[in-house]
Amino acid sequence: MTLSEKLIASWPAPIVARAQVGAFSGGLLHPRTMANLDALKQGPGRITIGGKVAYDRDALARWIESRATVQA
Repeated sequence: MTLSEKLIASWPAPIVARAQVGAFSGGLLHPRTMANLDALKQGPGRITIGGKVAYDRDALARWIESRATVQA
């Protein structure tokens, strides 16, 4: 199972609120980091609902996996 598949399987909702990015990523990402990356257009693409920012769970998981490096 790939990292993105594990992240997707572990999250119960189809979207991840920016405030919950830390929980989704196991503490590797902070909501402020995501806000900064969004401002630079380097994030996974955001969804805005009523002034709140969220991410598509699957797109966020694939984005995290694309940035991850595994070292032995």
